Amino acid sequence: MIIVLKPDATQEDIDHIVERLKELGLTPHISKGKERTIIGAIGDESVLQNQPLDILPGVEKVMPILKPYKLVSREFQKENTVIEIDGVRIGGREIQVIAGPCSVETREGLLEVARRVRRAGVKLLRGGAFKPRTSPYSFQGLGEEGLKYLAEAKAETGLLIVTELMDPRDTELVYRYTDIIQIGARNMQNFRLLTEVGKLDKPVLLKRGLSATIKEWLMSAEYIASQGNRRIILCERGIRTFETATRNTLDLSAIPVLKEETHLPVIVDPSHAAGIWNYVPPLSRAAIACGADGLLIEVHHEPEKALCDGSQSLKPDRFEELMRELRKVAEAVGRSL
Repeated sequence: MIIVLKPDATQEDIDHIVERLKELGLTPHISKGKERTIIGAIGDESVLQNQPLDILPGVEKVMPILKPYKLVSREFQKENTVIEIDGVRIGGREIQVIAGPCSVETREGLLEVARRVRRAGVKLLRGGAFKPRTSPYSFQGLGEEGLKYLAEAKAETGLLIVTELMDPRDTELVYRYTDIIQIGARNMQNFRLLTEVGKLDKPVLLKRGLSATIKEWLMSAEYIASQGNRRIILCERGIRTFETATRNTLDLSAIPVLKEETHLPVIVDPSHAAGIWNYVPPLSRAAIACGADGLLIEVHHEPEKALCDGSQSLKPDRFEELMRELRKVAEAVGRSL
């Protein structure tokens, strides 16, 4: 249920409505827009059947949220969510690129890549310390040692850190080192993990599951938002289809659909979608043209020696060239990079 307040509603009115919702066993979520303040009442809405909330002071109207995902829906919040971290804005006019190796392998290699992507204009560094792999015998990441390397790279370059959390037991550890917590495709419906990151005060980058529908993806985002954390970034990374020419099939149509369905920022990972490095540039350009708020691109200084996903990683020189190309595309669609 959405409670739309009058333009002249006071803080006292808001506090009174919030208290009444809590008395009814509902969880209130406040969204302050440019013109209106909206209060979402989340929980068992049957308790509202005989409760005339529209007569409360400051209330303009009461409306049901028709979508199964409530807090992340465009119905709940008309304005786009813009997530700001230390001056870096995700979801605004400026497109953000998150770049770096699939996994943190060595201190020297990570620092080299961090310096190069920073020089190219990137503000966010990606790198996995814990890696979910299809085979239990593949490289699984360096764990806390990898997190320390990421922290060192941040200290030297000023880049914000994006790294994956796989296990609720590692939440506190990863929280200490990262600026954005990534939930990978294989964990999109790990509801215990989603609930845990929903209690944190750091942004969450939520990747789409291998075979997940957009509705299922947004319901996973709702798990996070329902715990109080609405700083969620959605990441389209390709879905599994019958096609074998690429690693996955990048669903570019998901971008305009999401822009209609949700207020959350949407970014695209062309590296995991294609699985082949030379397909990454055209898919990156297409993603920006479709309205993506950012890109997640794998960059490795020696892809042929990479312990993880070398075939889809760009070398630093090619990445710098791509950044120059992307700036032109961003400008063409009225944005900046």
